[in-house]
Amino acid sequence: MSNPVLNERVMKDAPTTWAPPEPTNQHFPPVTDGPITPLSGSPKVMTVNGTISATAVLFVLLLVSATVGWMQTETVEVDGQEFVSGIPALAWVGMIVGVGLTFLLMFKPHLAKFVAPVYAIAEGFFIGAISKAYESWYDGIVVQAIGATVAVFMVMLVLYRTNIIKVTNRFRKIVVTATIGVMLFYGVTFIISLFAGADSISFLSSPSLLGIAFSVFVAGLAAMNLALDFDFIERGAQQGLDKNFEWYAAFGLLVTLIWLYLELLRLLAKLRER
Repeated sequence: MSNPVLNERVMKDAPTTWAPPEPTNQHFPPVTDGPITPLSGSPKVMTVNGTISATAVLFVLLLVSATVGWMQTETVEVDGQEFVSGIPALAWVGMIVGVGLTFLLMFKPHLAKFVAPVYAIAEGFFIGAISKAYESWYDGIVVQAIGATVAVFMVMLVLYRTNIIKVTNRFRKIVVTATIGVMLFYGVTFIISLFAGADSISFLSSPSLLGIAFSVFVAGLAAMNLALDFDFIERGAQQGLDKNFEWYAAFGLLVTLIWLYLELLRLLAKLRER
């Protein structure tokens, strides 16, 4: 799941604590009854720095739980090399919980301050286990995937801040539509694999040119979703959304980065097989 989470409906429905005044023809005299003092108990609004702090907290929780997931994943030694014997139940539970919480926050974004940390912990278990499985098959691939994810994030941030990539309504609609299409495609292929077997959709994981091209496309789409994340954070701060939406924006950014990391992990694995 990615940026359909940070959608326009949420932006429009989100409570704001500040809004520009309505234009009027009335004129009021200046206040001259003494020095102006700040209002006490003024409502707190969403800020970029606050969102960065919330994102940092979620990443710490993700890394801690990923470490637990990694350590809980058992390996067996075959011909002097260790291989993962199976993904622990904790990881699968974490994945299911993570998906469920994602759908919850799509409809209840005001709960993000409480739900997002739980999501980070749950997904961390799954990410840690999957990462160890890939590492047992392809030595050093996890470090490469992490490095690639950080590099893509930094490049997209620079492209966004320099206005090389501009998030227009057209851009947003294209990226969101394509993202929903990919997620539906993943869902359909998963159902097909349950009845027809994994071989029926082997092209998704095969190192063929088609399989690699598909992974490049999806990883690129995940990268484009980062631009939507940056735009949501910036506009949310400008519009004075409620401070709780810092956690919602941080959650959306975390979802996108997890998706990007997993897609890059798959892409690197395919390239190793060539």
